[in-house]
Amino acid sequence: MNIRNAPAGTIRAALRHRGFRWLLAGMAVSQLGDWLYNVALIVLVYDRTHSPMWAGITTAARMFPFVAFGPLGGAIADRFDRRTVMIVCDLARMVLMLLLAVVAAARLPIVLAPLIAALATAAATPYMPSASAVTPRLVPDADLPGANAARTATVGLGIVAGPALGGLLLLLGAPAFAFLVNGLTFGFSALCVPAIGAAAIFRPARQAGPHAGLLRGIAAGAAALRANPAALRVTGADVMSSIQYGSQTVLLLAVARRLGMGADGYGYLFASMGVGGLIGTGLAGRAARCPHPRYVLAAALVALGLPMPLLAVIGWPALAIAVMAFCGVGSMLIEVTMETCLQRTLDEEVFGRAYGLALPASLAGILAGSLIGPALSEAVGTSGALVIIGCAVIGYAAVVLQKARVPGVVPRPVPVTVASK
Repeated sequence: MNIRNAPAGTIRAALRHRGFRWLLAGMAVSQLGDWLYNVALIVLVYDRTHSPMWAGITTAARMFPFVAFGPLGGAIADRFDRRTVMIVCDLARMVLMLLLAVVAAARLPIVLAPLIAALATAAATPYMPSASAVTPRLVPDADLPGANAARTATVGLGIVAGPALGGLLLLLGAPAFAFLVNGLTFGFSALCVPAIGAAAIFRPARQAGPHAGLLRGIAAGAAALRANPAALRVTGADVMSSIQYGSQTVLLLAVARRLGMGADGYGYLFASMGVGGLIGTGLAGRAARCPHPRYVLAAALVALGLPMPLLAVIGWPALAIAVMAFCGVGSMLIEVTMETCLQRTLDEEVFGRAYGLALPASLAGILAGSLIGPALSEAVGTSGALVIIGCAVIGYAAVVLQKARVPGVVPRPVPVTVASK
């Protein structure tokens, strides 16, 4: 089956549309660069400092700006022309990567590395709300789940391929070379943006024009989320998924040791979750055609949460690896469902601002989970922590099922759709 006769809602159906293919190409290449650069960044900092603490600070510096400045990025996406915003984001990150390469090559003070990494993340915050707001204008509503699944799949592929490519680049040269390559990926992404389509596709709603204050705009995004129970509950599901993921980054170390899998086993457990995530992106389009979407979301939460208490009692490494794939399936289904629900239910004039709050909330969940997991482990042991966190996620599925509107939504009109050929 080729993309021309692919069923509606699938990734292949979304790829029929030329503008979306350009958007996806730019995002895929820059995602690959982001993950290879992450490897090179940590290697650079650790080699220069020999300090795990400095490595941790650098990782936090990369994530924190998404949480702190995400709402501002969403307001920018609703206030200015999104084509200009996306190009400026890419070019700013390209310049910062070149500066980071200079820091590495010239052996400038290493404190500049996490600082530049934080600036690069801050420069990226308006990009994702802009890209998400543009997506419904590039594909018909029926193909929107497939488009979001394809965008999510680029992240999964970046996680798998990026670190491997980063390691290869480190073998071939210094970290500076990897930073240069990442800078080139942002340059490619910037070149893809003009090819996506006409100017009208990128034009924000009139109500979010340049006369609206940024802080007032953020407040309007928060009000839009509060007024939309479906969007709130599906965002809550994504936050629960992130909390579990954050806890897993700590708890799975103990699981791998208990099963005699060692440090490699920790990697295998996460790799299995990544494979499950790719399967989940493939299922997302089919799940979107279910007449009762809230049941799909509830099932995804159960698939995500149930492996946690199972890991507390499983004694076979192979079974533990297999169980982790269900976490990946559930996580990706939740992420695609959230993206599609927000695009379909939120008013277009406040979408970027609302998205700029929902995405940082999800990322904050990872940070919270990385603290909750160890705290619970200290209090009730690793097995108890696994059971508590998994049951909390499953419990949220029960909350979802109580509300018939989650996330069964009425598609909003798509104002501009690019020709598919």
